[in-house]
Amino acid sequence: MEHLPIYLTSMLTGFAVTMGLIVAIGAQNAWVLNKCLRNENPRAVAAVCISLDTLLIFTGVFFMHYVQDLIPALVPLFTWFAVGLLLWLALQAFIRAWGNQGGALVAAGAASTESAWRSAGQAMLISLINPHVYLDTVVLIGSVGARQELPLLFALGASFASFLWFSTLVLGAKKLRTHLSSPQQWRIFDSVIGVVMLLVAGSLVSHQFG
Repeated sequence: MEHLPIYLTSMLTGFAVTMGLIVAIGAQNAWVLNKCLRNENPRAVAAVCISLDTLLIFTGVFFMHYVQDLIPALVPLFTWFAVGLLLWLALQAFIRAWGNQGGALVAAGAASTESAWRSAGQAMLISLINPHVYLDTVVLIGSVGARQELPLLFALGASFASFLWFSTLVLGAKKLRTHLSSPQQWRIFDSVIGVVMLLVAGSLVSHQFG
């Protein structure tokens, strides 16, 4: 990026840093993918995740000196809330996979009966109590962005990465949904989601006591 204009360098740096962090498989991505595949208001869910990421990115870039002492104190509290939520989500996934819901699994790709407001509220909850969200957006991205010559453009590039990623999840899930047409396929998918939630919960506990 040495020969690029400074404004383009700042935007690409923000985009690259954020994309490198956001694509990692974690609780939020797994949950969003699950919602999108089940067609449970995917646009509302993506809009909430993008909006929260943007808000937290701009907070980290422009107000890092105000929040850098606050975030570490809140991380342990958020961690235990997140562990509890992840265990609950894992249990729900295993119940869907192995409970008496064979017909419901096949129909999961149909239009959702859940309200958009409810899905949006769930997306906000799982995003805001996830300590990784704060560490990635506010601390890591914010630290890099605050040192840029053009922090505003860095933040815009970082926010665009979030927009592109969650939009891709929505569009990709729409195509992938057509391949999940049998109870067995949905059982496998929900089992994988449950395992991911358990692994993330275990990693949070491990870091807490590590």
